[in-house]
Amino acid sequence: MRILHTSDWHLGRQFHNVSLLDDQRHILDQIVAVVRDRKADVVLVAGDVYDRSVPPAAAVELLDETVHRICAELKVPMILLAGNHDGPRRLGFAARQLAGAGLYVAGPLWSVPCPILLKGTSGELAFYPIPYADPATVREVHGVEVADHDSALAYLLGRVRQDNGPTRPCVVLAHCFLAGGEPSESERPLSIGGAEQVNPEHFRPFAYAALGHLHGPQWRGAEHIRYSGSPLKYSFSEERQRKSLTLVELDGSGKAAIELIPLKPRHDMRSLEGNLVDLLAAGKNDPQREDYLLVRLTDRHAILDPMGKLREVYPNVLHLERPGLMAGAERVQVGRDRLKQGELAMFEDFFEQVTGDQPSAEQRRVVADALDRLHREEF
Repeated sequence: MRILHTSDWHLGRQFHNVSLLDDQRHILDQIVAVVRDRKADVVLVAGDVYDRSVPPAAAVELLDETVHRICAELKVPMILLAGNHDGPRRLGFAARQLAGAGLYVAGPLWSVPCPILLKGTSGELAFYPIPYADPATVREVHGVEVADHDSALAYLLGRVRQDNGPTRPCVVLAHCFLAGGEPSESERPLSIGGAEQVNPEHFRPFAYAALGHLHGPQWRGAEHIRYSGSPLKYSFSEERQRKSLTLVELDGSGKAAIELIPLKPRHDMRSLEGNLVDLLAAGKNDPQREDYLLVRLTDRHAILDPMGKLREVYPNVLHLERPGLMAGAERVQVGRDRLKQGELAMFEDFFEQVTGDQPSAEQRRVVADALDRLHREEF
């Protein structure tokens, strides 16, 4: 069976107050094309389908359109899993009815594991989705004492193994933080103090573990225990990540062959650093000038409306930092002491903090003369 593993769509997300819905539509078009061209047998979305529990209407419409294209037009089933960003009951609405149309939605945590059985070229394959559930939810639903995410997921996976039996190939879907995983800034913490971490070994007995939550594609423990990563970059900490889809081909024995299929964003996300003049000059010939940008200006002097100047060349600058102005921060305390020494000393301190240099003798003379005239006019 050919499985297309995706996760963390975060439909409806905004980044620095900019809607990413058009970017998400662009990437979902590519996912639909891969499903068609690579003849996928099933599409998995391992959690965080939406960016928040009550998604905007436009995000719901985009999901509806994408599901129709995959399930109705291409006749390929989908399995959607509630992640920590999703509202499980809202996501799971009408799940029993939708299953008849090939859309399997796992919203609230189940009390009894219920596999989704799909037929492949080599026989039947069982899919067990485990929606995101914190330890308190597992305690409430199952009446067991679990203290952290590791023990909670270990219990749920034990129930899955018991239900599936020892011989049938099985794929498990989960939304969790595996110990040793590489996080990004855009992921919402599941817990604090390390209590969110789950041992990858719990997933080793399964033919494939389709995981969601971490936005960088990666595997932990074994190559078949894998995060597909998000299809888009959702923070500047992800600028070096290469976003992709994970295509998994399981043979009759349950052995997985894995391929990463790259995705091309409508706008890339990257950082630039340098002085304003150089950045503006480079931007005029930059073929990627419409990327979403974080700019770090190294200029050590005050600049009038630097964001406006940058956006004349780079229209999608989303965040601006001025590390150059902080270069002289170690001199600030000394400058404060000098403020008591008179108006000329105050000017010299201000000049040094803005430019990083001492005023010239001519500059001091001009300011001293101006101060002298002002004092004479007071009397």
